[in-house]
Amino acid sequence: MTYLLRAARAEDLEAIYRMAKGTGGGFTNLPADRASLAAKLARAEAAFARPGDHVEDDLFFFVLENANGKVCGTCQIFGRIGATWPFYSYRLGAITQTSKELGKTFRAETLTLSTDLDGASEVGGLYLDPAERAGGSGALLARGRYLFMALHRARFAARTIAELRGAVDDAGHSPFWDGLGARFFGMSFREADAFNAVNGNQFIADLMPKHPIYTALLPDAARAVMGVPHQSGRAALAMLEKEGFRYEHYIDIFDGGPTVTIDTDQIATIRQAQSAPVVESRGDDALCDAPLALVAAGRLGSFRTAWAKVLAVDGGVVLEAGAAARLALGPGDTILYAAR
Repeated sequence: MTYLLRAARAEDLEAIYRMAKGTGGGFTNLPADRASLAAKLARAEAAFARPGDHVEDDLFFFVLENANGKVCGTCQIFGRIGATWPFYSYRLGAITQTSKELGKTFRAETLTLSTDLDGASEVGGLYLDPAERAGGSGALLARGRYLFMALHRARFAARTIAELRGAVDDAGHSPFWDGLGARFFGMSFREADAFNAVNGNQFIADLMPKHPIYTALLPDAARAVMGVPHQSGRAALAMLEKEGFRYEHYIDIFDGGPTVTIDTDQIATIRQAQSAPVVESRGDDALCDAPLALVAAGRLGSFRTAWAKVLAVDGGVVLEAGAAARLALGPGDTILYAAR
């Protein structure tokens, strides 16, 4: 397993832009807009360079390299959402009403525009080239960012969320948006999503009704996809659930996809992570029976992580030589690692 996850740099722009065009739309954090992506990389550079260890409105941007050094994947972490503008979600709830005359109680499902998740950290923007979706690369992208959070815990909030893309067809139509948002904005889903990716979603707060919306008034097609991830995101949801994330009835205001949440310290990879010094590295054959682990080292912009065989010994760990070289690690260096 020779993939390497590292901090993104300005020179990665064209590779990231290529991946953004391959998402098919609906990835708010990875817009197919070169200028927006360049601005994100500049923002990430400032975040990696920021000296203070406290929670800020940071964006940490990462890329995945394959064995040939080609950038083939990407992911992001937001230190605190809702700082520049509110972070809007719909909260699925219910209103119960009783009629004494009829002797009946009615429970009506509602959608309420909410900023409950303001202040949380967010993991998102995960994309992997289809040809590279094997050999643990997806898990490295997903879990590597949690080791970054563990290494820089003071820079992240007590709660972490992840938004999953909702149901969008091959033509770029969202049943949820068509049944709700389009009625108030006169924009297609593609137009609204692209505008949000570049300009933010304040226009939602400006124009969307502030009172609860009864879901019974929505088309069946819109109701059917509320809280349902895009078919391409089911594996991502499974990985998030394995980490302990849970759906708490928050959905995306554009496509109705689910938002999952967790207390940051309860993320499985963070809970399981162990710190140890490297004692030595050995040839791969010498460690053939050693367990595979996710290994991370370096602070901020020098952060890097990869899969490696790790053998715990007195005084630290022994790493397989190939992974040690890829991670630029030698005896005395400290790593953070978590079992596969």
